[in-house]
Amino acid sequence: MRSARWHLALLVLAAGLLASCSGAPGTVAPSSAPAASASASASASADPDPLPDPGSTVPAPSPEASPPPSAGPGQGDAELAISVVPDVGQEPVNYTLVCRAGVPAAESSHPTAQAACAALKANAALLSPPKPTAAVGCTQEYGGPQKATVTGVVDGVPVDTAFSRNDGCAIGAWNAARSILGPAGGAV
Repeated sequence: MRSARWHLALLVLAAGLLASCSGAPGTVAPSSAPAASASASASASADPDPLPDPGSTVPAPSPEASPPPSAGPGQGDAELAISVVPDVGQEPVNYTLVCRAGVPAAESSHPTAQAACAALKANAALLSPPKPTAAVGCTQEYGGPQKATVTGVVDGVPVDTAFSRNDGCAIGAWNAARSILGPAGGAV
């Protein structure tokens, strides 16, 4: 009788461990994975045809995207890499813009750093223009071949934005950010 209870207790324990290891996709098992994976890798080398680790087939959840800076005054802190292609076939013009409380830092190579830092402090969302939707109509006009990319951080929020001048919405976003994009290409 004692032996049967012992076997039953082991079966219940094994079933509980199995249930915690094979959750539904998108669920997270309790954090005993390091010990389990060490024993799994030891048994995998002994087993010529191992089963795949269920934890490795479920992708990790993506980190939540940071919300864009809100429109209006910001802290004026920025570290940005700006690249502007003035025309088709031309080499990009690259700037670095570093601002502290709306004032350019010495390492900035931006030609109008004072104006760019002041613009970011006045409106931290300049580099996060809203994406046009089907409900928003953009005029079909061409403003020029200029393209720009801006990457970095504004007020602690990551920025990775591309600008062009291929329709009315894109031209409006370019013109709003013209102090930050700089004078390259004559489009500002």
